[in-house]
Amino acid sequence: MLPQERHDQIIARLNIEGQVKVKELAYDFKVTEDCIRKDLAMLEKAGLLKRIHGGATQVRKNLHIFNVNERISVRLPEKKQIANKAIDLIESGTMIYLGISTVNLEIAKLIYQKNLNITVVTNMIDIMQIFTHGDCKAKLIFIGGSFNRARDGFLGALVIEQIQKYRFDLAFLGAVGINIHDGKVTTYDVEDGITKKEVINSSKKCYVVAESAKLNLDGNYVYAHLSDFSGYICEKTLNDSINNKIREYGIEIID
Repeated sequence: MLPQERHDQIIARLNIEGQVKVKELAYDFKVTEDCIRKDLAMLEKAGLLKRIHGGATQVRKNLHIFNVNERISVRLPEKKQIANKAIDLIESGTMIYLGISTVNLEIAKLIYQKNLNITVVTNMIDIMQIFTHGDCKAKLIFIGGSFNRARDGFLGALVIEQIQKYRFDLAFLGAVGINIHDGKVTTYDVEDGITKKEVINSSKKCYVVAESAKLNLDGNYVYAHLSDFSGYICEKTLNDSINNKIREYGIEIID
């Protein structure tokens, strides 16, 4: 096996398992442990992994893009694909919650375009503004509290107090990152995270909506575990190994 082929397989295994061990790689590839250590050193230098004692772990990035408005146009085609899948889960007459999320902004646009007869509850200003133009069957309930300019919405104790009074049929929540290896779902802002957690507690079904790229990203605050959700909606079909890993948490995958 050529070194490049071995490197590709090491990275592929990291993406699925989260970490690799020198001894196991040496055995599987039928090379010396010293050879594997050199492979890992080269891959670390290229920024593709992080070496640890006895092996290596996956490199996960934190882009530190805190402002929602800076993320609206990022991976927009993928977000539209996710929105098209999410809209099929919404039944007429139900009450849904759309948390602060650029994916949810696309879901809101589809709700408006399709003129769905539902109740939409949100704390995101851009979502609220969609329903202020023209006639739409959808009823809007806007939850206010302490304004967070970077998050483009309202957060804090007053928001949480209001959410606790509802029982949503369905909720969609975004994420900055999803780690399939430990199940942690993250956001940037603590208050945003606490608000999202309360939505999960107040929902009959709750889906995390996030592009597949988020599987390799992390935020700064863990607000939920994958097992807290009913399912995960992403834009494309994931490979079987990743699907199986996510399903270990007992949730549905809509890809």
